[in-house]
Amino acid sequence: MSPSPVKKAALEMGLDVVYNVEECIGAGAELGVVVAFGSLIKPEVLEHLDMVNLHFSLLPRWRGAAPLQRAILAGDSYTGVCLMALEQGLDTGPIYDCKKVPIHLGQPLDQIRDQLVEHGCQMLIQRLKDGKASLGVPTPQVGEPTYAKKISKEELFLDWKNSAEFLLRIISLGQAWTIFRGVRVKVIQARIIPQIKLDPGLVLDAKQVNGIDVSKKLILGTSTNALELVEVQPAGKKPISGFSWKNGLNLKAGERFGR
Repeated sequence: MSPSPVKKAALEMGLDVVYNVEECIGAGAELGVVVAFGSLIKPEVLEHLDMVNLHFSLLPRWRGAAPLQRAILAGDSYTGVCLMALEQGLDTGPIYDCKKVPIHLGQPLDQIRDQLVEHGCQMLIQRLKDGKASLGVPTPQVGEPTYAKKISKEELFLDWKNSAEFLLRIISLGQAWTIFRGVRVKVIQARIIPQIKLDPGLVLDAKQVNGIDVSKKLILGTSTNALELVEVQPAGKKPISGFSWKNGLNLKAGERFGR
């Protein structure tokens, strides 16, 4: 298995990589670099070794476990990656560097994360080219903090009474799901059809609407514009195009998605 981009950058810089942070104590290192650790570093570790952390948000917005997911759900126009000094608080340390990255509606989370990883790796390489000495002086965080708790499975449920834009944000996180005929269905990819409006959750039963050929599309209503389900995955089955799945459903007029 090839190394992750962050681990690859660490190896290129001659940095040792460990997963048990206590191993850093007494290792003789001048600086620790933490990426996607997922929990607070113990005070006794920080007492022995200065550490920096790559965090995927524009701090102090979205401190915590799921910063990128929360930025997407909130409809933020931008996210980013910050290199900060670690301290005992949750993502409260001062900032050495930060790179801003736009968020486009419907853009998959993995695609945005890949961009942040790339920028973060370049940031580490640049800032640590001469070791700890090249880090510079960090700047305190400025602004009102917000907190990014983990995303629950229930938050990934698609309530068709929401707007098409909000539903598309949920889908872009991955693992979004709905219910049809009592069966759980994962929605992998969707797109907004602005020319069509339907009651929330209602399946479009037509071949043409407003001059648009919709005969090969699975289209549902929301509180705003309609959504086309481009790719879905019914429980226990492989991913399939919305149109192919629709063909096998024998849809009846008036059927709806949702609980």
